[in-house]
Amino acid sequence: MFICVFLASSQRIDPKYLRLAEEVGAELARRGHTLVSGGARVSCMGAVARAVRAGGGHTVGVIPQALVDIEVADTDSDELIVTADMRERKGAMDARSDAFLVLPGGIGTLEELFEIWTARTLGLHDKPLVLLDPWGLYAPLKALVGGMHEEGFTRAGVFDAISWTTTVEEAFELLEKPAGRLAPSLDELGEATAG
Repeated sequence: MFICVFLASSQRIDPKYLRLAEEVGAELARRGHTLVSGGARVSCMGAVARAVRAGGGHTVGVIPQALVDIEVADTDSDELIVTADMRERKGAMDARSDAFLVLPGGIGTLEELFEIWTARTLGLHDKPLVLLDPWGLYAPLKALVGGMHEEGFTRAGVFDAISWTTTVEEAFELLEKPAGRLAPSLDELGEATAG
């Protein structure tokens, strides 16, 4: 499988997040999958890619030219795709991927998560989407979306479109399990697109 991993590029984070990225990369390689990532060599992005390659795995990095220009590109990637901008980057990552794994990250990671989650909720793709959160960083987000659902802003399948886990092993088991297409009703589709 080509597994897209969304994760941090910040260099100001606790080292435990780097260790998690390394563990994910090692497990991804051990299971024979290919990494698709944001193509940067810094922080967790770089850690996951290096761990995949150290384990004999293949890496595909997708990075906009603006980030190449400031010298953060993972030039050791087995395949480095340079895009014109961030929107093209996300499209290329989505197109290359069979599944999505979200690790702790910042607002860029959240943006990537929400785009894939929304598309999955709308039934626009049936690729597995797994959020790996060992330390509860995303607990407030889960509660927020739950509150949105209670208030009628999201359709019933919003949590059917994503799996939440706290362990690397469970995350990969969920990624490797066919997710199945969500089929929203016309009423649900109207609700999902209205908000």
